[in-house]
Amino acid sequence: MSEYKKLENAKAELKATVDTEKWKEAQKKAFRKLAKNVTVKGFRKGAAPENLIRKQIPEGQILLEAAESLAQGELEAAVAEHKVELIDRPELRIDAIDPEQLVLAFECPVKPDVQIEDYKDLGYKEDRVRVTEKEIQAEIDKVRENKAELELKEGAVENGDVAVIDYEGFIDGVAFEGGKGENHELEIGSGSFIPGFEEQLIGMNSEEEKEIKVTFPKDYHADELAGKEATFKVTVHEVKTKVLPEIDETIIEELNIPEVTNLEELKKYIKNGLTQQRKREAETKARNELYDKLNEKAVIEVPEVMIKQELDGMVNEYERQFTYQMKSAPGFKFDEKFRDTLRVQLRDEAVKRVRLSLILEEIGRRENIEVTDAELDAEYKRLAEQYKMEVADVKRMLPAEFLTSDLRDQKTLEVLKGTKTKKASKKEEEETETE
Repeated sequence: MSEYKKLENAKAELKATVDTEKWKEAQKKAFRKLAKNVTVKGFRKGAAPENLIRKQIPEGQILLEAAESLAQGELEAAVAEHKVELIDRPELRIDAIDPEQLVLAFECPVKPDVQIEDYKDLGYKEDRVRVTEKEIQAEIDKVRENKAELELKEGAVENGDVAVIDYEGFIDGVAFEGGKGENHELEIGSGSFIPGFEEQLIGMNSEEEKEIKVTFPKDYHADELAGKEATFKVTVHEVKTKVLPEIDETIIEELNIPEVTNLEELKKYIKNGLTQQRKREAETKARNELYDKLNEKAVIEVPEVMIKQELDGMVNEYERQFTYQMKSAPGFKFDEKFRDTLRVQLRDEAVKRVRLSLILEEIGRRENIEVTDAELDAEYKRLAEQYKMEVADVKRMLPAEFLTSDLRDQKTLEVLKGTKTKKASKKEEEETETE
């Protein structure tokens, strides 16, 4: 038999009164367990008569051993009976204990109450999606840039040209490591060198030499160079200009885009891609604005343990990304100091995520939103097709509990989007302006 009581600060109390027969049986088992290690003079360990062994074991020790043996089972039964969702380990308190009775109390960290009203009056509005002819042409020009060839040119370096240079950098007259290169092809305006370097090459001619002064950014990745003024000795060997080809059948064939065989079809393909991208961006922006409004309206006291759990997940994800991306930086260490720095930087976002999750869960509960087995199976199938995996492999990677929660949030969002929605018409979303 158990009782449930809501406490302050996102906690609840479960009080379990253990069945008398069950309690007495637990005491017998506890005695037998402890008796195995008791030595009575004249008898083998654990083989002495019970009355002699009991003289060696304090009654309180037997009762505590028995209580501990029952605690987990009583907790699980009480949690199931009252459908309590634990967010951390409960604290055990023994309220009553003697040979005749045992009353256990568990102080349980639980999800906090969410106070939010009028959540159906917030509105949801997606920006109108536009794709202009100018934007389509810009994408066409990128294709031409990728297929461009370099040709030697007469005359001085201009913005957009490629200069073939030798360079060597000095700080206080001393050459520094990594500051030298030969026959390096540098596109002027690419921003690939230190700020101010490329601009000073403009106007130089082939085989001209020049000293260029720049200052390394204060946040430069090499600490020994950050914020330092440097002088580069530069020689321009050649000046090349890009020659952009016109889009022809050969280039279109090299792009290998299904059902695109000419320039007009390429433009339609680009327009469709940009339209879909803008629609996704508009949906994301509108969704985030709605979430911000929900966050402002809700009153929640977020437990620290939930923030910590979210932060741990975020930091672990960053570590996975950094491990992959920083393979070329052998000096980098994702150590505990760096993790602590990340936790400080990510805390506000973690709090926001936890709050939003709690808000959506509460709204979903009020709106009776459920995820059916059929919906869950369909989502597993969709993900398997998207990532070209077996459904069983996806299920191993994404537990049903996680995916169900995600689908429930999506369905809750659809309910919120459907209230006082001011969504642009399909015609407006796909509008193309000519400029």
